[in-house]
Amino acid sequence: MVLIRVFEDKCAEMYAKAKIAGFLHLYNGQEAIAVGALAALRPDDDLVTHYRDHGYALARGLDVPAVMAELYGRSGGTTGGRGGSMHIADVSKHFWGGYAIVGGHLPLATGLAYAAVHHKTDRVVLCVMGEGSTNIGTFHATLNWAQLWRLPVIFLVENNQYAMGTALSVHSSVTEIYKKALAYDMCAERADGKDVLAMRDAVARLAERARKGEGPALLEAVTYRFRGHSMADSDVQRPREEVNEQKQRDPITMFLNDVLFKQNLIAQAEVDQIQKDVEAEVEAAAQFADASPEPELNTLYKDIYAQSVENMQVDGSLIRPATVLSRNGKHG
Repeated sequence: MVLIRVFEDKCAEMYAKAKIAGFLHLYNGQEAIAVGALAALRPDDDLVTHYRDHGYALARGLDVPAVMAELYGRSGGTTGGRGGSMHIADVSKHFWGGYAIVGGHLPLATGLAYAAVHHKTDRVVLCVMGEGSTNIGTFHATLNWAQLWRLPVIFLVENNQYAMGTALSVHSSVTEIYKKALAYDMCAERADGKDVLAMRDAVARLAERARKGEGPALLEAVTYRFRGHSMADSDVQRPREEVNEQKQRDPITMFLNDVLFKQNLIAQAEVDQIQKDVEAEVEAAAQFADASPEPELNTLYKDIYAQSVENMQVDGSLIRPATVLSRNGKHG
């Protein structure tokens, strides 16, 4: 959680210095959700998330310098600088990416869950979204099919109280988000998104039932982001008193005071060392990103299309290579 917090603060600094361009959605205040959820899953479980994805990338164990370089748009990034802040991905970590289209990743995550069943694995898919995603048709269609097919997917809704700058009570007639899943007879729970252990326990429980073939679940994590929707957001919609009050329940401070210090599991000197080590790690990542070259122009068309495989067999059926357009516009 400390790594995510320091990383995001450094990103804000680098955005202000024009080192990072485009949209930048930071995760400050929500760290307990990503850390707790992923602590409950196996490394081979699949992860698909929304565009506020830095925290999930770091909690999943992606290389910190590579993540920073991706935000810089540099060749040393996780996808060679092509994705940027909203599209971090690492196939080797079963992290299939952040997605910029609100709710657009839900069917993809459900497809991964279907693949797990089809190939008879016991993998679980974690699909993360904001509460604003739960108002769109894709959300409802996806939940319907996931429950109908009893797929091993956990829909994790980070309810940070605001869809961009719009308060939850203004944009949703149902403010207890987990109840939306009940329309599809789906298992649904609500957890304290600022409690890292509560998040770990909830996801562990839902993952276990999914592996047993008991179907999908929706988990609402109630939280609050400490920064605006993005670095481009002046954040004037939220009352300052509300933001300051929410910061009194900082997930990092809560875990330290309510668990680690209370149970004598850590000393203040260790906490100070963690902070020092993390700051050094993030600073080194920023230096790596700054030194990493921009992508070569001759790689502009690389990875736009998957490589075709002649006469590929899938379940005994012959699959013909797809026809794609080459650089010169001719079919290839």
